[in-house]
Amino acid sequence: MTDLLLISTGGVVAIVIVAVVVVLLLALVIWYIACYNALKALVNRTEEAWATIDVQLKKRYDLIPNLVATVKGYAAHETETLEGVIRARNAAMSARGDERLEAENMLSGTLKSLFALTEAYPDLKANTNFMDLQRQLQSVENELAGARRYFNGVVKELNTKIDLFPSNIVAKRLRLEKRKYFELGSEEERRNVKVEF
Repeated sequence: MTDLLLISTGGVVAIVIVAVVVVLLLALVIWYIACYNALKALVNRTEEAWATIDVQLKKRYDLIPNLVATVKGYAAHETETLEGVIRARNAAMSARGDERLEAENMLSGTLKSLFALTEAYPDLKANTNFMDLQRQLQSVENELAGARRYFNGVVKELNTKIDLFPSNIVAKRLRLEKRKYFELGSEEERRNVKVEF
């Protein structure tokens, strides 16, 4: 009878051990799936945020030739500045990956020089077409700034998940790499520029 009791007690212990192992494995699988889904959702939000920036950049690219053409009529001898803006626009449109961030920063700098020209040409400030284009570009720049903030926020969240334990285990298995923030490329661009129209 004691042998039978020992066998049944050993069987119960074995069942409990197996049940604990199964529960632990199940918890591990659920945790992995949750981490995987959270990381994939962040990757998708990052891509969506970048696509939003792309839309705003496209609007900006479309406005720049009209703005340059309007300024050209008033400032014909400022061709170097105007050509610089167009070159920067074309470089930004064709750049990919990390080069795109640098190209966009260069374009922002050349646009500042374009707007600085208006100080030398009072008639240009009075041109309704130029003022309308300027308002449109300012609106696009504001939307672009908001899209950049959102992008950087999502990138921060993704990079944090990639760095922190235990989600970094899943991130390594997915071969996720930290993303770069969309930021200004130089100290000159960080300075406030006062341009009045």
